[in-house]
Amino acid sequence: MIFEELLDQAIDMLRRRGRVTYRALKLQFQLDDDALDVLKDELIYGQQLAVDEDGRVLVWAGHPAPAVPAAQEPSHPAAPQTAAAERRQLTVLFCDLVDSTVLATQLDPEELREVVRAYQATCAKVIEHFDGHIAQYLGDGLLVYFGYPVAHEDDAPRAVRAGLAMIDAIGQLNAHLERAQGVRLALRLGIHTGLVVVGEMGAGARHDSLALGETPNLAARLQGLAAPDTVVISATTFRLVQGLFECRDLGPHTLKGVATPVMVYRVIRESGAQSRLEVAGPTGLTPLVGREQEVGLLLERWAQVKEGLGQVVWLSGEAGIGKSRLVQVLKDHVANAPHLRW
Repeated sequence: MIFEELLDQAIDMLRRRGRVTYRALKLQFQLDDDALDVLKDELIYGQQLAVDEDGRVLVWAGHPAPAVPAAQEPSHPAAPQTAAAERRQLTVLFCDLVDSTVLATQLDPEELREVVRAYQATCAKVIEHFDGHIAQYLGDGLLVYFGYPVAHEDDAPRAVRAGLAMIDAIGQLNAHLERAQGVRLALRLGIHTGLVVVGEMGAGARHDSLALGETPNLAARLQGLAAPDTVVISATTFRLVQGLFECRDLGPHTLKGVATPVMVYRVIRESGAQSRLEVAGPTGLTPLVGREQEVGLLLERWAQVKEGLGQVVWLSGEAGIGKSRLVQVLKDHVANAPHLRW
């Protein structure tokens, strides 16, 4: 059985069942570990039809299987469905290979394909580790979202850490590529954070969940400013990661399609700080505004605790609205009182 036939059968099986373990795939198709890894990468990253769960299960992420009608009856064509779009704040990372045109002249097309696939697989592994989402493979470029489909409190730092880790990972890959093909790869990465509208785009059989707005375009423009094997970020992203990373101010740059100059920063390395609250500690935090009710509730519960009435407070909310800051207010309030903190 050729790989394309195997892939089609695996897609059909996963679509029908919704969830399939890797062991079941190995048994069904008589796969060794290398073949299973190739099939997994193709389903998750190549076709973007599945997601991994705990390293044991593939979960279908494509369109649901069509229902089998009980009887054939005359019907009218259904009106096309428009997928709902979401307004989200995303941190977008754009990565591209340096001098890929030169690379294409040095290698046979089959060798070039293997090199690009190795580069993509290496980057995808890093991105997956930081819970990023590869929205598109654009030739030898990668468009990556942090904050969609799952949002985190620290999507901007995750994106920057992923960018630095991708450069390190490609450096390790180069040791193999130099021996096998006599080439070295270098990356340029640009990162920007901003509002987008993200939803399903495309027509016919091809649909992708893409973010529209200035943010992805600006990330791509920033990538073009980066020196080989460096990460550059916008001022917006810099404000979200300031103190967590050592950065070099590259000054304002005029970008194509952007009316005003944009401040650009090069990320050097991590600073060692564990959180933005830790970074703000020596200089003090700005006053907390608009959370008087929540702060009052926490302090009221603490007063009841001191009277011997045990309390539990559950703090929940969307990423980035200030939950950690509320906890910091309570920690500061009880700092000089006897207490035990886990």
